[in-house]
Amino acid sequence: MNLDKYRREHADIIGHVQQLKALCTQGIAEEAASIAREVIAMSSVIKLHLSVEDRYLYPAMQQASPALAAKARHYQEEMQDISAQYAQFSRQWNDAQRIAEQPELFRADANRVLKLLFDRIGRENRDFYPMVEAA
Repeated sequence: MNLDKYRREHADIIGHVQQLKALCTQGIAEEAASIAREVIAMSSVIKLHLSVEDRYLYPAMQQASPALAAKARHYQEEMQDISAQYAQFSRQWNDAQRIAEQPELFRADANRVLKLLFDRIGRENRDFYPMVEAA
């Protein structure tokens, strides 16, 4: 299975995370409008990526070896929690005024949720995708 599209989407998501970090360093309250736009843009990429994984990747892995099928189920179940946390984050922080009014709360929430997302992408790229390609 060719996973190039998934890897490109991961790179795009990481790019958004890096852009958010850069904006935060410039000042959360001062860059609140740009931060809100970046959260919205990243959310679109994440929603599409998760939808394609759920529709194509994970079902295809259920036809693979029992070990790979189990790993795919684990990744899919784990992603449900991360996805829910990200969805809450994006609903709360897609508004520039809210970000400007609560910059430190935004920072704490972003650090927590984006670290979960970043770590998960790393594990997929490093551990799961090579298993899929080897199957």
